[in-house]
Amino acid sequence: MPASRSPSRGVELKRPARTRWPLILGLLVGLLVLATGVLFVLPASMARAFLPQQVRAEDFSGSFLHGAAGKFSVNARDAGAIEWQIHPLSLLRLAVVADVHWVKVGFVIDATAEIDREGLEARNIKGGGPIENLRDIGLAAGWRGNANLSFADIKSDFSRLLAAEGRLEVTDLSSTDIGDGSNLGGYVLLLAPGAIAADGTITASLNDSGGPLEIQAQIKFLPATRTGMLSGTLKERADVPPALRAQLDRLAQLQRRDGSGRLPLELEFTF
Repeated sequence: MPASRSPSRGVELKRPARTRWPLILGLLVGLLVLATGVLFVLPASMARAFLPQQVRAEDFSGSFLHGAAGKFSVNARDAGAIEWQIHPLSLLRLAVVADVHWVKVGFVIDATAEIDREGLEARNIKGGGPIENLRDIGLAAGWRGNANLSFADIKSDFSRLLAAEGRLEVTDLSSTDIGDGSNLGGYVLLLAPGAIAADGTITASLNDSGGPLEIQAQIKFLPATRTGMLSGTLKERADVPPALRAQLDRLAQLQRRDGSGRLPLELEFTF
């Protein structure tokens, strides 16, 4: 008789093992969707956990991912209000990257900030407004003007400034203590690459952008002692206001002008 082609009763056919990757992938996607959903419903007050010790925030609204703090302070000084929108994927590497909108009365700044265990970095910082709105956070009383700033990068380890690159331009500057409040014109403060030294010293150049005074100077800030030094030269232009010219004439009695008629400028200040 011909041999049977059917398998013997003692032999079992093994079915191909089903791969578990689709199931694992589905679980991971589900967990990611769930985690993202949780982030959207977390209250904005959760942002407190990511703030450095010197910073306080309250009057929260919105969610953790897109929220705002109506009251914001740094070292117990009123720093206005802040709104943020977090990039969720940054949380996977234990950091917070957010687009930030900061308002202090009429002074407004937009930037992208990153906070992690090492410190704070802000990029593409742009904005400005009336400088008198910054009086609560350290600007000396009596100064007025309009500022416009543009910084590519600022880095800090929460205790000191590590790097800064950009410029600050002020127009229609005036002070009640200078020239009876006369308009002093415009000035540009420039922080070039390497402006922050290893010891924390900040060096910036200062030049006028038009007005009654022609100024070429350098400013050095010493954060450790909260002092600064402005040194350079200045010269009045033909349209200098009388009250300002009188002050410069008194200064010329103490400091000799150089061959081009410029007065040496040395000013120490604290902040």
